[in-house]
Amino acid sequence: MALSVGAKAPDFTLLNTNLEPVSLSSFAGKRVLLAFFPAAFTGVCEAELCRFQESMQQLNNAGVQVLAVSADLPWSNGGFAKANNLSFPLLSDWKMDAIRAYDVSWENFAGIEGLTRSARATFVIGADGMIEFVDVTENPGIEPDYAAILAKV
Repeated sequence: MALSVGAKAPDFTLLNTNLEPVSLSSFAGKRVLLAFFPAAFTGVCEAELCRFQESMQQLNNAGVQVLAVSADLPWSNGGFAKANNLSFPLLSDWKMDAIRAYDVSWENFAGIEGLTRSARATFVIGADGMIEFVDVTENPGIEPDYAAILAKV
């Protein structure tokens, strides 16, 4: 079960698409929309991240930083970001440390025995580092509740 509202958001440091380390703690004092997505270059993930990109003006006006995390390698995330003109950081969690810390791992992903990826999960983290909102879809093939997410930010 994913972390819940009111919990302290676990810190992490992951590589972005330029192989630079990015830590959640570097955004202390700022609200963060943290989106875990299962895999780059898949239809639902593309729809989700493009929807967040389309909402950037609203998110920027609300002072919210978007971070997207997957178990994909930085180069896959980089190609995915470029192909979809994504302006926010895509972070690679190939060791699945953050995915496990937020308790959003999905075992036997897509019915493939032994393949673990993240669930489709979105967290809004307050400027104080506390989780304000959690949305974990019933399965990774379902898009998140954008209206609820955007209402929260």
